[in-house]
Amino acid sequence: QVRLVESGGGLVQAGGSLRLSCAASGRIFSTNVMGWYRQAPGKQRELVADISYDGTTNYADSVKGRFTISRDNAKNTVYLQMNSLKPEDTAVYYCKWAGRGAYLGINYWGKGTLVTVSS
Repeated sequence: QVRLVESGGGLVQAGGSLRLSCAASGRIFSTNVMGWYRQAPGKQRELVADISYDGTTNYADSVKGRFTISRDNAKNTVYLQMNSLKPEDTAVYYCKWAGRGAYLGINYWGKGTLVTVSS
């Protein structure tokens, strides 16, 4: 079992920045990908960015150049630095831990943190 706890959400004006953190605890295997997803009201949950254990990153086109995902494997923590925020970035942001290799198919989610961007 892996427990994920997100933090760092809040209210920010358009053009501002926020940094989200997600700390993982429990039975953590090194073969994993950690990522951030978001869900806006009335919309499906979508991938924002993810990062593998070796640091390979993947971003949604809508956030490229504005958001940066990183991770600290020693702390089992993933971060999402969000700059130049837009009102359309408003959503609940969820952290996901996904197993790879022998642990493929094992996924855990955090409870989410709300990001609100005012115009």
